[in-house]
Amino acid sequence: MAQDLDQNVTPHKLIDIESIDAKALLGLEESGPAISSDQPFRKWLYDWTLNPNIPGNFQKSLDSWIGILIVVNLFALVLEHVPALFVPYERLFHYFDIFSVTVFVIEYLLRFYLAPEDEEFQRKAMPRVAYIFSPFAIIDFLAVAPFFLQAFIPIDLRALRFLRLLRILKLFRIVIPAIKEFAELNRERTFRQKIHAMVFESPYGGKFQGIFETFIGIWVIISVFAVVLESIHSVSYLINLEFVILDTIAVAIFTIEYLMRLYSCVEEPRFRHGFLGRFKQARSAATFIDLLAILPFFLEVLLGSILDLRFLRTFRLARLLKLTRYNDSTKILTTVIAREWPVISASAFIMILMVIMTASLGYVFEHEAQPEKFDNIPNSVYWAVITLASVGYGDISPVTAVGRFMTVVMALLGIGIFAIPAALLASAFGDQLHKEREMLKNNLRQMMKDGHLDETEIETLRSEAKRLHITIEELNTLLENVHIERINNQNNSKIPLHVIAERPAQAIEHYKNLLGQIHQLALLTDAAKFEAEARESDRLTATELALWQQILARKNSS
Repeated sequence: MAQDLDQNVTPHKLIDIESIDAKALLGLEESGPAISSDQPFRKWLYDWTLNPNIPGNFQKSLDSWIGILIVVNLFALVLEHVPALFVPYERLFHYFDIFSVTVFVIEYLLRFYLAPEDEEFQRKAMPRVAYIFSPFAIIDFLAVAPFFLQAFIPIDLRALRFLRLLRILKLFRIVIPAIKEFAELNRERTFRQKIHAMVFESPYGGKFQGIFETFIGIWVIISVFAVVLESIHSVSYLINLEFVILDTIAVAIFTIEYLMRLYSCVEEPRFRHGFLGRFKQARSAATFIDLLAILPFFLEVLLGSILDLRFLRTFRLARLLKLTRYNDSTKILTTVIAREWPVISASAFIMILMVIMTASLGYVFEHEAQPEKFDNIPNSVYWAVITLASVGYGDISPVTAVGRFMTVVMALLGIGIFAIPAALLASAFGDQLHKEREMLKNNLRQMMKDGHLDETEIETLRSEAKRLHITIEELNTLLENVHIERINNQNNSKIPLHVIAERPAQAIEHYKNLLGQIHQLALLTDAAKFEAEARESDRLTATELALWQQILARKNSS
């Protein structure tokens, strides 16, 4: 079974390079999804909105926006239980609830109307009735039922507000298919391998791995946003308990993720060998950031009664760095810094010397005039840095003539010295992108040697093009150049003429080669015997013979 899965993971379907362009390689459709406008309206509407088997339609977008609205509803429901926030904005909460219910009702009616086109219900005797009693339809109904009960039944139904939590169950419409796919991909695999497929990118993760990453990313943003709001005293005073509960949930989620990564990392080739592999994983930058995201909470719980560790709460903002795991630009920047570190460290050393020298001179020239500001050299470092960096806040400034002259000189020098690291990083970053794009071109050239691209190669090129931010126009040019290079390196006699004719640049080169061969034939053959044989056997038409004579005349004149 495992072997069968491996074969499924590595598809071998070949795609001719003549039939693929940049949009196809990037997974974009040239003119939208292939949906015929001649079919019945209901089928046409289903294909555009709810059909999961047609790439490029609105099905994924609708699911994403509905999912976002569900999450926002959940937070709105939580905030409704804070009187200080709910009472002043009660009307705004009510309007948002009306908007949400309207969207959910439209979605329910749309699915009800299109049920006869759905593969799950179309074979039923009464597809719409079958849809009404399906689990997802029941959840969709319960998600909006409290609103209508409150609108039409003249009793106090505030107790039914908690039923709006059922809206979160609508997310199962997205999650359950992903779970089924994940279970199929990981059938007969070990528990640790399944955990690995969930938290690390692999062919076994499927859509569920992407949902897991999105879930972690959402909680990172929520927790950081809560930390920012918690710093506002008026907000923190009103919903302090909610902040504590939210932070506890976030820490629990991040702790589970951290332990899952440590537990399953040995499935990665670079982290094998049990304890040593996990220790290596724990030392990696991304995993260390994961530890920083949860460490302040546990330190405050364990040592808060002994030490005042409230200042550690600020370090919860380090959770924002968890998002760098999903951004390839940070990997490129890390590579650039590691490669250019000798030059950067040299410039940093010069910057430190300039700062110390400027601070020392500032102390020497300004201490007597301003003893409260330039009281010692360490305190003068602050002034030196903002002067050399050309920031100049103005809170500390020299008043003596020598001090001002020295400040002008140091500020001019600082413009050049402090700009060196930024210029180095910018230049090296661009150079690294150029190198990686050249590597992509070389990889593409190797993949196209056989004239085909399989699905694994296309997926690799697609991810690399996305990582390097290559546009459609750039990728089309790259495909064109690599294809021309490939054809030029082949024997033209083995290339079908219709393939050459499809590309004007290649056709011109082929035409020039043919003309060159005719000129060589005119130089090597006996012209008189050639013409005599042609006339006697009648193998050439008058037009063809006239063309030969023109070539021969040009050869004789040259």
